Amino acid sequence: MHIQNIHEYILSLHPDIEECFPFGPETLVFKFSGKIFALLSLDEIPPRINLKCDPEKAIQLRERYAAIIPGYHMNKKHWNTLIIDGTVPQAEIKEMIRHSLQLIISGLSKAARSRAEEQLKQY
Repeated sequence: MHIQNIHEYILSLHPDIEECFPFGPETLVFKFSGKIFALLSLDEIPPRINLKCDPEKAIQLRERYAAIIPGYHMNKKHWNTLIIDGTVPQAEIKEMIRHSLQLIISGLSKAARSRAEEQLKQY
């Protein structure tokens, strides 16, 4: 999966996803409801993306794929870094992105969570 496809996929998931560059022009940050769920490195080769992850699932993914490592510059328990080198299947990448966003949505108030889940696109 190419970096442009990842960018487009993330933005396609929900109309309220915001993108910004709070850490400089080399790191594209994706937020939902003001909370970061993905950081896409634009200057690394191969590219990398940091994604929020349930701690148990994070360990399982790291054991399954060499291209998934503890979150670079993040809480290593709750974040993974995916090195986008072609070794992780596209379906798995999409699932990891959705999982990261879903963790943010699950932390919202009941009413906000319900609204967000109604608008979450099923890709």
